[in-house]
Amino acid sequence: MKKLISILLLSLYLVSTTELYQLLKIPTLIEHYWEHKALNPEMTLTAFLKTHYDHPVKDKDYSKDQKLPFIIHSAPLALVFTMSQGFHFEAGNEQFRQIKSHKIPSYDEDFCYRGFLNSVWEPPRHTFS
Repeated sequence: MKKLISILLLSLYLVSTTELYQLLKIPTLIEHYWEHKALNPEMTLTAFLKTHYDHPVKDKDYSKDQKLPFIIHSAPLALVFTMSQGFHFEAGNEQFRQIKSHKIPSYDEDFCYRGFLNSVWEPPRHTFS
């Protein structure tokens, strides 16, 4: 099952990001060849490919010709990542003055929390009767 899902996801990715989606138009190519073969039974596959790919002509079935594989190329999904130049900081000629700071007395974390943490795990002292 994992292999099947992997193949499916890889196929979807390749079809959406490359020109592989053009291969899905092969039935259109075969159908269009049969139409030309019905009009001219002596036309070979090589002659058909030459008229449509080597020297394309704008004729009455030009709209069908544009639906053939590898005639029109579209821009498939393209993921672009850019790397930034980095952060650049320029210091001006301004003078920075020192800010006077006052010491703020701090509390001892071990002293403050020691009693609290120990009391959390104590059983209740009062019984409710």
